[in-house]
Amino acid sequence: MFSQPFFILFPTLLPHECHPHNMMTAKLYGNSLDQEHLENLKFYKYAAVDKSLISNHILRHYWNAAVNLFPMWMAPNLITLLGLGFMMINVGFIAIYVPDLGTEAPSWLYFSFAAGLWLYSTFDNVDGKQARRTGTSSPLGELFDHGCDALNCTCVALLQSAALGLGHSYLSLSLVLLTIVGFYLSTAEEYFTGVLYLGIVNGPTEGILMSCLAFVWSGFYGAQSWHVPLTAISSMSWISSLLPAGTCFADLFVWGMLVFFLTTHCPFCFVSVYSACKEKSLKVTNVLVTILYPITAYCLAIYLWVSSPYSHVFENQDIVLFSLVVGILFGMMASDIIVAHLTHNVFPSFKLSLGLLWMIAILVNIPHVISATSEHILLWCLLISLVVLYLVWATCIIRAFCKFLGINCLTIRRQPQSIPQTTEDHAESDTLLHHQEGGQVSTSYSTFQ
Repeated sequence: MFSQPFFILFPTLLPHECHPHNMMTAKLYGNSLDQEHLENLKFYKYAAVDKSLISNHILRHYWNAAVNLFPMWMAPNLITLLGLGFMMINVGFIAIYVPDLGTEAPSWLYFSFAAGLWLYSTFDNVDGKQARRTGTSSPLGELFDHGCDALNCTCVALLQSAALGLGHSYLSLSLVLLTIVGFYLSTAEEYFTGVLYLGIVNGPTEGILMSCLAFVWSGFYGAQSWHVPLTAISSMSWISSLLPAGTCFADLFVWGMLVFFLTTHCPFCFVSVYSACKEKSLKVTNVLVTILYPITAYCLAIYLWVSSPYSHVFENQDIVLFSLVVGILFGMMASDIIVAHLTHNVFPSFKLSLGLLWMIAILVNIPHVISATSEHILLWCLLISLVVLYLVWATCIIRAFCKFLGINCLTIRRQPQSIPQTTEDHAESDTLLHHQEGGQVSTSYSTFQ
């Protein structure tokens, strides 16, 4: 598909076995996917905790019923991909009907947002049950599921921005970054603890429910209803006196998301990582730097880019395009962490993603280097290139997993082959599954062997 010089320019995008220049890959991309690391897939055990009362007492019954609607021949990864498709279709609707993220859109569009997000959440929770139902659970399922979740972060934020009529503003970009940072911390937490932890109030459950309700509200009352000042509502006068003048409900939604992140998500991620460091005798400072450095550099580069006096992202109304670009870059970063977790590899360095972002951020801050037109063209070129590169990278990773595990990605083999396990492994896996569905995990599995 691509010529040899293409891979020379982008050596970090392909795993070791897919790359024609192994020595260059080893130097520039520490996490080469070689046979040694693939062998670690044999030790894979999925561990998760979901403390949400809504998930455990209400939605779990809905998901258990929903999985029976899917035929036994349908692969879990295909369900995951179809779920992401609902979100991508709605992002396409944004580009057609409300590209400025601020004007009033047809009511059906907001209802489509709600339906798309709800279906995505349903499919995202059903895929794991389908895997257990068909006996096709594998590390590839976790990689595929979480990889799609990483890409969906940007989609959700764009739908929220359009439904709230935020326009091409810092509020819209803030929603994108809040969603991305939250998912990054959860992914990094799972890497170091070996357990995916979802608290009593979490984004994949309560956050999605809140977003769906917001979309339905916009469907009935319009996006502009979110821009009614609090002072215009007599019953809200006591709150408006505590907030900046002109505060509207859209502002409250974004600030509420920030408070939601700072109080119910962020602290628990760090507490879990701290506990894992103590348990595994890892130096807490080093681990925190390893986690915080990439996401801080990522967010700082984005801020320096859009806040530059020579940037035209807001002027060109390119926030949707810009968000998709940084969202795909984040998708590559998150997928790197997931692959490293599954193969017991070192935490990624993200040389490509961070290097590219910082290079452009620096160029944009140099006077007369990038014009409004060239920045717009640059964003389109980046989007197209990153989509192609991500697909090539993901395809090679998936092929490597499938070949080693003896499975297909989007179809189910007649006689599914699973990772060899001992009798003790099966008993432990069954115990873990029981605790997982009950909202608790009694055993933490180390990422490091």
